[in-house]
Amino acid sequence: MSLDDPRAKPHDRLAALLDTEMTAVNAVIRERMASRHAPRIPEVTAHLVEAGGKRLRPMLTLAAARLCGYEGPYHVHLAATVEFIHTATLLHDDVVDESGQRRGRPTANLLWDNKSSVLVGDYLFARSFQLMTETGNLRVLRILSDAAATIAEGEVLQLTAAQNLSTTEDIYRQVVRGKTAALFSAATEVGGVIADRPEDEVRTLFDYGDALGIAFQIVDDLLDYWGSDATGKNVGDDFRERKLTLPVIKAVAHADETERAFWVRVIEKGEQRDDDLPHAIALMDKHGALEATRAEALSWSARAKEAMGRLPEGEIRDLLIDLADYVVARVH
Repeated sequence: MSLDDPRAKPHDRLAALLDTEMTAVNAVIRERMASRHAPRIPEVTAHLVEAGGKRLRPMLTLAAARLCGYEGPYHVHLAATVEFIHTATLLHDDVVDESGQRRGRPTANLLWDNKSSVLVGDYLFARSFQLMTETGNLRVLRILSDAAATIAEGEVLQLTAAQNLSTTEDIYRQVVRGKTAALFSAATEVGGVIADRPEDEVRTLFDYGDALGIAFQIVDDLLDYWGSDATGKNVGDDFRERKLTLPVIKAVAHADETERAFWVRVIEKGEQRDDDLPHAIALMDKHGALEATRAEALSWSARAKEAMGRLPEGEIRDLLIDLADYVVARVH
């Protein structure tokens, strides 16, 4: 994809600009996901790593490092670390959610089994820590290890908050900041740290990643009700899994007695019928929950752009600003 192609999406233009570094990252990933003693490890890992994902998180690390003038080599290690952490969490998530598909392909737990998915995820976490330590930077180690702990914490919080109609928007945002934004913000922050940039720039990179990650997850949750084949997300997956995401929380907050009884039945009790998803979407439309969710995603996108606007001008900065717009442009 050409950088000058006006039809190119921001993440595609970013990928083209970072092509050399991403090639190096992919080489590290292939090398480090190997195992001399357990062939199932590269089998399971390759199934997910090579499934055609956008590699957005490692690209954020590379972009932040380049924006800060870093010339290597450890940004490649950190980008691979970020991708390993992300892949490990996906393997674990699919087991927890009992998922059968990811990115249009059968999940690893379906093709192999839950035990393989969990243990290979553990292996990738271990590999990520090995990569972190190779940088010799204790602050980088702290940032990424804190992110890994926060991700796990967010997932556990989601378990306790799911299917509970008393879950508030504040708890939802806490879950999102844990399970998604923590890795986005760590990915951008370490790019500034490894380049030894001033503290205000490092904090700004963190703020950008945090806001971008929150916007990204809110839009992802919104696409469960506003998605289409073009978005690559199956409409209704979160609903069928009874996940209490922001559109549902906003609709429940305005529900009358009859509507609340509906939400109790389909979310808390899990007694769903074929016509329940269209009715749920109709209730969200009635109370403006989908538009309000989109407005919140736009607000977080604006925060990300404002943060990035405080950094030095240049092609990378402009692409990262465009990326914040694109994240929310996925919904009409």
